[in-house]
Amino acid sequence: MSTLSTLRLFCSQVLAILGKDIRYELRSKQTWLGMGLFALLVFVIFNFAFDLRVENRAAVAPGALWVAFVFASLLGLGRTIAAEREGGSLDRLLLCPVDRRAIYLAKLLGNLLFIGIVELVALPIFAALFSVPLFSGELFPIVLLGTLGVAIIGTLFSAMTAATRARELLLPLLVFPLIVPVVIAAVRATGALMITAPDEPPWLGLLAAFDVIFLSLALLTFSYVIEE
Repeated sequence: MSTLSTLRLFCSQVLAILGKDIRYELRSKQTWLGMGLFALLVFVIFNFAFDLRVENRAAVAPGALWVAFVFASLLGLGRTIAAEREGGSLDRLLLCPVDRRAIYLAKLLGNLLFIGIVELVALPIFAALFSVPLFSGELFPIVLLGTLGVAIIGTLFSAMTAATRARELLLPLLVFPLIVPVVIAAVRATGALMITAPDEPPWLGLLAAFDVIFLSLALLTFSYVIEE
């Protein structure tokens, strides 16, 4: 089989699995609704818990944004593969002659899609509550790369913990230490949009580098993780 035919087959497998996941989530509406409500609740709590004067808004707002996004993402990531494992559809999928990397990429794209929908709804509310300029040219790449880093690691470890009884406990314990570089870079890059600081590292480039490294490792290890 030629390289072009192999690539077409791989893309068709990714799209087929992704379409199945989207249809399932649109019917159930369990994951993304809970994620959205959680993110909005975090914004409201932070807004009323801190005295947001102009001088300290830049110190609080980036942390509130990424606390909401990270915890809301994990809330959804913990259910994506676990629901299929419980229903038996994941076992049937693994019996099919499907490239395991295609399964991972389809799950990753599905998670990114639903997290992105939540973020699109949450960002205008965040901007209104914290008086942050939403349409800054660099905010969206930061959100995209930061969310991608969290989703890459979360998708891999949600597959690892899906078969365990304590997956709600294990998933955060496994994911949080690994996403610390991503979260730090995302928070600092978001804060740099509000207050220009001298000698700031290239946080956006670091986010991109983390994503490339994590994605490469996830593609290499997913086939071993999902078979266990």
